[in-house]
Amino acid sequence: MPNRTTPLTPARPAAACRRPSGSGLLSGPAPILTSAVLWGTTGTASSLAPAGAPAAAIGCAGLTLGGILLFLTSRGVPSLPAACTSPERWLLVLGALAVAGYPVTFYPAVARTGVAVATVIALGSAPVFAGLLSWITGQARPTARWAGATTAAVLGCALLVLGPGLTGPARPMDLTGVVLAAGAGLSYAAYSLIGGRLITRGHPSDAVMGVLFGTAGLLVLPLVLFLDTHWLATTRGAAVAVYLALFTVCLAYRLFGHGLRHTPASMATTLTLAEPAVAAILGVTVLGERLPAASWCGLAVLAVGLVLLTAPVGAGRRQR
Repeated sequence: MPNRTTPLTPARPAAACRRPSGSGLLSGPAPILTSAVLWGTTGTASSLAPAGAPAAAIGCAGLTLGGILLFLTSRGVPSLPAACTSPERWLLVLGALAVAGYPVTFYPAVARTGVAVATVIALGSAPVFAGLLSWITGQARPTARWAGATTAAVLGCALLVLGPGLTGPARPMDLTGVVLAAGAGLSYAAYSLIGGRLITRGHPSDAVMGVLFGTAGLLVLPLVLFLDTHWLATTRGAAVAVYLALFTVCLAYRLFGHGLRHTPASMATTLTLAEPAVAAILGVTVLGERLPAASWCGLAVLAVGLVLLTAPVGAGRRQR
């Protein structure tokens, strides 16, 4: 999931992809929100890449390197296909295609509609798609609480991201870009739902995420090679690519997989709307950007939505 941070320090790579431990920290929304924080750093990290590096190349390089690393460092990956039933193997194939489909649709959408619009459509549509897919596939019906919290979070996300452009001249909407951004949201919802289903059926979360992202990394590798890769040969470019691979793919999706064991996919995709909030705060504090009043209001509404979604509502009662 694309958005903003600081360069990688040499001492972190080995620790970044170790298997997280401690069941208490890996239950409930905490690992999902931690993943969103890590994803929120991608925009800041990408801004540190050499000038002229294509955004699509940066994103796909991070997915390829991180996906392969996640595959190689996850336990149970080689035995997962054999442990799956035939329908579950098809789910693995569909999940990998959905993961690969995100950068393939999101970055062209950014080129056509701009970062703000593409981000709002992709992230805002993902929880809606996840809720609908959960309902259609019979996993669960969305509750009124989930619907209210998701509506508030999506509205807050839209105000936060689109706030800077509300006072300027309106940009003509590119229909193809909108469809591509919605396709990215559907891809994200699909692989979250598929990963969550396989994990809740008893398959190790590390193995599931490793297979999905390792396969997807290989699928987008030709695209990385097709795009301009000269920036990767520079120290800054390599540092950005390694940071994205280690932290926003390998570590973030390992945590995301653990979170899906305890959190429905529809709720998880809503929680990750915290990503643009992190990106906005980093933009202000690290990059010196300024947010208008509408964006700060959006940040507050988004926070309310996330609090509504994560606040306890009674022992033993699982909310969607």
